[in-house]
Amino acid sequence: MARRFSLREFQQNVLDRMQQKQTAGGHVSTLGVQVDKGYWLVEMGDISEVLPMPPLTEVPLTRSWYCGVSNIRGNLYSISDLAAFMGGAETMREAQNRVLLVNPKFAFNAGLLVTRVLGLRDAANWQHEETAAGISYQDEQGQAWHKLDIGKLLQQPEFLQIGT
Repeated sequence: MARRFSLREFQQNVLDRMQQKQTAGGHVSTLGVQVDKGYWLVEMGDISEVLPMPPLTEVPLTRSWYCGVSNIRGNLYSISDLAAFMGGAETMREAQNRVLLVNPKFAFNAGLLVTRVLGLRDAANWQHEETAAGISYQDEQGQAWHKLDIGKLLQQPEFLQIGT
């Protein structure tokens, strides 16, 4: 029988690892996620929670990247497939998929479906380049990473217009 996934345990583990990094002199404030075949960094302050894919209610006449609405602890969240929104293929629904709930500071009850969470990443010493499209990083192994600016994402008219 598979071990039951405990969200509280997962979040506590993440917080413990962040505190260990802070006491060791480093400060990790980014979460690495995979979106389709790309690797992205998300500021921990921009998300409030990481969840397995919750049950969804589909909404008719919406864009293909819009997954639906989910009731999460009594609050309705709009769930969007980040890969499909960015022009890639729709995310195949698998056990490793996660939904990043947007921090309430943005005043949006939104969740972003990602392929999988890769854990905390410390990009402080990575090579980086700022372009008009955003910030790109390269880790020690040569893997390319991009910075996901959730604030800018939520301001895009395309993201706000879910209707077809």
